[in-house]
Order: sequence, then C-alpha cells, then structure tokens
Amino acid sequence: MPRAIRSRARTAASTISAEPLHALPFFPEAACRRAAAWRVLLAATACVLLSTGSIAAPARGWQGQVTHVTDGDTVWVRPARGGAPRKLRLRGIDAPESCQPHGAVARRALAARLHDQPVRVRGRQRDDYQRLLARVSTPADPDVGAWLVAQGHAWSYRQGRRAGPYAREEAQARAAGRGLWALPGAMEPRLFRRSHGPCR
Repeated sequence: MPRAIRSRARTAASTISAEPLHALPFFPEAACRRAAAWRVLLAATACVLLSTGSIAAPARGWQGQVTHVTDGDTVWVRPARGGAPRKLRLRGIDAPESCQPHGAVARRALAARLHDQPVRVRGRQRDDYQRLLARVSTPADPDVGAWLVAQGHAWSYRQGRRAGPYAREEAQARAAGRGLWALPGAMEPRLFRRSHGPCR
C-alpha cells in the first residue's frame, strides 16, 4: 500500500477510536469526523485487498470479431480497436478435445455460432497456456459458454468438488440426452487427457 494511504488509514483509525460512540448524539461534528474516517479506512482496506489479489478487480470488456475457432472452447478474436487477433478460452466450460468423441461436433457448433460474428469479451485472467479466460457474448446471446453447455457441447468446468458455473445447464443437457450426453460413457476432457494424452 502506498505510504500516503497508510498514513491516512492510521489517522482514520485513531479518529474512530478517539470518538466514543455515546458522544455522537450530542456532538454532530464528531459523527461527521467518524463518518469521514470510516470512508478513508474502507478505501484503504479495498486498496490492500486489490493489491494482494484477495478480491478481483472488475473485468473490463472489449468488442471484436471472431476470426477463427480452434476447438469447442477456444476462439480468436480481433479487437474492434485494431491489432492482431487474440486467443481466448471461454471461461467456465470444458469442451471435448478435438480428437475425443464429440470434439469435432463441438467445434463446428461453436464455429456456426461465432465465426465472423461481432462479440463482446469480458475477462482478465489467463490459463496455463496463456489464453485469456473470458466470457463471450453476442448481440443475440448474452453468454455463449452457457449456450454450449446447455446444448450438450461442453461440461461446466469443475474445480475440486465445485460443479462449476453452468451446473444447471449441464444437468438439463444430461437429462435430455443432448449432444455429448447421447454418447455412451462420455468422458470429461481432463480424464481423457489423463488416459490418452494430448491430441496431436
């Protein structure tokens, strides 16, 4: 935290502790000082949490056009402001590998949905392959990842025991036997990679 913010936070904390709560109804100026001090202290706390990564800053959105679809959860988007296309992965989903059953079908479904389409991208984190993890939307579709899972073209991405952000869409697709759920023994991509290695 910058030195100036630390100094203001210490001053705010001392102001809060110096003004007894029972004094507030009788001394309005004390209430004003305490309110201002609380604002400074809260702002300083937010700075610490943001700088240490304890809370995430809001993801900034940008617009572009999809130029290429690599597989069922990876696309390239050329920013509307110019520059080279950027590779990104749809956040919160895991589509079949390209060499895995239903992998080619998932890629074609995503390409039919997004190729050459204008999109809005929101995300700031990257995966192990340095792809931007992002939520992608179109004028007609607020969340392409949710659509893919609902149609049975991808799993809701799991982390540990958590079912992921699209667990409801996955359950509905599974119950209806849509997409990959029509196949016997559908295997999550992470398990497929563990058993067969990466696609070549």
